[in-house]
Amino acid sequence: MKTTLNIALPKGRLGEKVYSMFEKAGFPCPEIKENSRKLIFENEELAIRYFWVKPSDVAIYVERAAADIGVAGKDILLEYSPDVYELLDLKTGICKMAVAAKKEFRDNPKKTLKVATKFTNIAKNYYDTLGRDIDIIHLNGSIEIAPILNLSDVIVDIVETGTTLKENGLEVKESIVDISARLIANKASYKFKNEKIDALVKGLGKILEENSND
Repeated sequence: MKTTLNIALPKGRLGEKVYSMFEKAGFPCPEIKENSRKLIFENEELAIRYFWVKPSDVAIYVERAAADIGVAGKDILLEYSPDVYELLDLKTGICKMAVAAKKEFRDNPKKTLKVATKFTNIAKNYYDTLGRDIDIIHLNGSIEIAPILNLSDVIVDIVETGTTLKENGLEVKESIVDISARLIANKASYKFKNEKIDALVKGLGKILEENSND
């Protein structure tokens, strides 16, 4: 009996982009392209099973072995430090983690800096390296309004194009780290399903190489 490889993909545009890379790498599952509300798709012949999950949950599924491998943003890996292997940078979903504030804002090192963010660990680690005293305000929604309403001095958030910041009178003050989608693996699965995972990594590696030569 074939051992099935379980793959967690992030719902949305990024997941669809990543799936097409997996398909080109020799891991297709035609059923996934059908217009349905299903979340789990299987290619029994190749013994692979895909499922869609919320992007921020992929690492949990992989860490807890509900999935053998998955695709998660580097932001999630830095924020939650899941106990998984990071196998490959897929060079997609590219953006950056940055500090942003009102254009006129100037930091006063004598005062505690108020930082609004969803990414409390990333923010804390970043400011720790600077030896900066901060007060973290954890928010889940639209972070951009925090400085406008004087809830915070700055925000730490993902910036893709910077359009939302501009529209809200904010600008990037410092870049913290580049973010992209990463292929991750459950540590036990990597040991027991190594052959299949390795074949996928090699296939994806070839695609990335071809893309970089285009």
